[in-house]
Amino acid sequence: MMTTFVSVALGGALGAGLRYLGGLAVLRMTGPQEFPVAVLSINVIGSALMGLCVAFAAQRGMGGFGPFLMTGVLGGFTTFSAFSLETVALIERGATGQAAIYVALSVGLSVGGLMLGLWLGREVFA
Repeated sequence: MMTTFVSVALGGALGAGLRYLGGLAVLRMTGPQEFPVAVLSINVIGSALMGLCVAFAAQRGMGGFGPFLMTGVLGGFTTFSAFSLETVALIERGATGQAAIYVALSVGLSVGGLMLGLWLGREVFA
């Protein structure tokens, strides 16, 4: 348990650092944008990498790398990759209605949660 925790934590630190560097690289390529192109790019890249990792692990029987690579590195790089994986897993199981609800609730409630946190923070810390 503790070894897995440390593996996830180290992978998460690496993924977060890569997210920062990746975001900087996108901004250097595109210049400042009003649209969050860096975040969008990281989310798409992370989701594509998650798909590659899942397929590779399934083909090679290397599920043991999941905590470090998928939960840690890719989770630190973008939690959107885990969200995308869960959505596709629902779709592949034939639960497209649940997948749609999961997407709507995840996006809607997360944005709502951020707005609530901003409002509370502005009230409390003003």
